[in-house]
Amino acid sequence: MSLTERLSIDAPLAAYQTQARDLLDGHARGDTTAIELLRSTLPRFLDPVVTWKPLQLSDDEIRASALSSDDARLSVARAYSFRDWTALSTLVAQIADPDSPVRTFELAAEAVISGDAVTLSSMIAADPELVRARSTRETCHDPCIHRATLLHYIGANGIEGYRQRSAQNAVEIAQLLLDAGAEVDALADMYGGQCTTMSMLISSSPPADAGVQVPLVNTLLDFGASIDGNGVGSWVSPMRTALIFGFRDAAEAVAARAPSIDDIAIAAGLGRLADTQRLLASASETQRHEALALASLNHRLDVVALLLDAGVDPNQFNPTGMHSHQTPLHSASFDGDMALVQLLVSHGTRYDIPDTLWNSTAVGWAEHGGQQKVLDWFASRAPQ
Repeated sequence: MSLTERLSIDAPLAAYQTQARDLLDGHARGDTTAIELLRSTLPRFLDPVVTWKPLQLSDDEIRASALSSDDARLSVARAYSFRDWTALSTLVAQIADPDSPVRTFELAAEAVISGDAVTLSSMIAADPELVRARSTRETCHDPCIHRATLLHYIGANGIEGYRQRSAQNAVEIAQLLLDAGAEVDALADMYGGQCTTMSMLISSSPPADAGVQVPLVNTLLDFGASIDGNGVGSWVSPMRTALIFGFRDAAEAVAARAPSIDDIAIAAGLGRLADTQRLLASASETQRHEALALASLNHRLDVVALLLDAGVDPNQFNPTGMHSHQTPLHSASFDGDMALVQLLVSHGTRYDIPDTLWNSTAVGWAEHGGQQKVLDWFASRAPQ
């Protein structure tokens, strides 16, 4: 059995045990696939603070590290986003029980993410309360139990990583759930806060890659999702959240329903120069800082120029919740936005400041992003 093969939801525990043995054997052989799986899942190979980030270990260091059967089982469990092998075993046993509500929910979640409208409709008809049921999985994320509803799985975010995918008929699935009584702004425990389906959807790559993000945003709004957002934590405002992660079309879809834009950070991220100018005079230093971050992340050159001319410091790290490990120049360099890079540097931005996550300067970010024109421009400014 391949280590990269995802087992079906009703796979027996023996199948996971086989994957753990294959991982142990692969590590002993120095197999690259096994090394990469261990690097990304085994806690002792991960940063103790930024718990999703692998430590800077070479393949040889991981090959030389002793690996037990328990280590291999833990790594496999975490590859499926479980807290540990016990949590995986518990769920497998529950799914094997034909009368278990956990089995019913998990099969329904599979129907949601695979776009199986026939199966999902049949399951809801047999159990109308299913649209209000919640996941009981014990994951390796924060918090341990996300308590997602089936509608949250539409967002393809905040749930177990390997299930973050979007079907082409995701809008049909969302409408089916909402028509059956799913709560459009139900909160689940994700990313250290409480999040709605909207806040997860609007910051998620799979729906955008599948071309269904904006139609899903409009569907949720049609069913009464809050324009301003509900929840606790960094991802409450749908427009702010979309702009933080660069999903401009999704942000515009929400903005089209808003009576006005009175948040300078949102106005800046949307590129609304007149609204940004209107709000600038009364904005606090924190609000101006947030505005510069969102304008830079979304390549709003004229808005960035306005804020820089107003004295906003471009050498500050972005505010909390807005990729605070970097400055505006880091993302501009990585994205290859030469005009923005030049604008920021012309206003005193330093390009020797390392970010706080990877310890890399804007030059390093340009290199990582393959932005040769930016690298050449930085090199032309270096002291001779």
